[in-house]
Amino acid sequence: MAKQMYDTPNLDELEKGPWPSFVTGIKRLAKDNDMMVDLLGQLETSYNTRFGYWKGGTVGVVGYGGGVIPRFTELKNADGTPKFPESAEFHTLRIQPPAGMHYTSDLLRQMCDAWLETGGSGLVAFHGQSGDIMFQGIKTADVQRSFDKFNEMGFDLGGAGPALRTSMSCVGAARCEMSCYDEARALRTVINNNLDDMHRPSLPYKFKFKFSGCPNDCVNSIQRSDMATIGTWRDSIQADEKLARDWMAGHSMEDLINMVVNMCPTRAIQLTKNDGAAAAEGVTKVAVSDANCIEIDNHNCVRCMHCLNVMPGALLPGKDKGVTILVGGKGVLKIGASMGTVVIPFMKLESDEDFEKLNDLSRNILDFFAENALEHERTGEMIERIGLVNFLEGLDIPIDPNMIVHPRTNPYVRTDGWDEEVEKWNERKAAA
Repeated sequence: MAKQMYDTPNLDELEKGPWPSFVTGIKRLAKDNDMMVDLLGQLETSYNTRFGYWKGGTVGVVGYGGGVIPRFTELKNADGTPKFPESAEFHTLRIQPPAGMHYTSDLLRQMCDAWLETGGSGLVAFHGQSGDIMFQGIKTADVQRSFDKFNEMGFDLGGAGPALRTSMSCVGAARCEMSCYDEARALRTVINNNLDDMHRPSLPYKFKFKFSGCPNDCVNSIQRSDMATIGTWRDSIQADEKLARDWMAGHSMEDLINMVVNMCPTRAIQLTKNDGAAAAEGVTKVAVSDANCIEIDNHNCVRCMHCLNVMPGALLPGKDKGVTILVGGKGVLKIGASMGTVVIPFMKLESDEDFEKLNDLSRNILDFFAENALEHERTGEMIERIGLVNFLEGLDIPIDPNMIVHPRTNPYVRTDGWDEEVEKWNERKAAA
């Protein structure tokens, strides 16, 4: 029989309102789980005192240096015993998910059953910021047998601490028409070749890879990863006139202007008369009605994806697809939140050789980070400290004008001195 529930007036407040509450879920588990009863008790205490009572420590499984997040309570009685003994140890197992996060319903049931059968609390989070499946709440004595059970099912521990973290990729090529490369293969190529840095933490601080199939960046790679691989294209946007006309049939001219034309950040889209003439080179022209067309100047397109998202199927990525590699994205730490900076403007990612090049680049960046970063410093902060030029020279990557921090948002560009700069650029290329 489960322990009696504690009074939790503060937590009860979180169940009010229109949105689902995590408190309701924990209370449901607490009906027959003493660990969850005591967890609610400790959490209510924290809400009363405005103080967190969890501390770290060392918990692991045989052969691994990371992958388990230790949590021990500091909330004690006068005699030194834990005030909430059943949740005094509340560790988290980080488990690597399938690439693209594909699961069958049967596999999800097996995972939930395995978690409860091996002493887990029942709490599962899909997924952490690094991509892990977060199995939250287990005692030290049960950690090894729980991991063994998941390992038998084919799962491995993810990253934790100053290590390579578990990666994330969008569902991409499996289901999305915007995908520009095989995201799942890219993830597995990079992660499987660098597992030692994940399981045996030895880096200055954490390092994250993320893989997005298109500039929509559904896994937030540009903001949340040290090396972001984002699908793109370098030819003209593709158009489907039938779907464009179907879209227009359900919308007004005002919708077309306000939702598509005027929303282009570089004014690369214009509305024209449907005169039947062929599109100019580098221009995507699609008739939306018998009277009107939209024309996209692809040279000024910055791949913001807005028009493709608003007119699904009518506009699609070009045929010459590949990836852009950005380095240095992260959340708040020493220098604040930062997005990745372009270091490889475009590379193809189709053949075995292409994927091997991606893996070599990822290994080189990891090695440079390991050798040059300070303790508790992310890649973006290292680059900020040593300078982007030194970072690129260290990786033997030639400087390219397309290496940018963010796309331009102004269609007007000064060209003073461009001829001289082009000559300098050509000289550098010839010398290389």
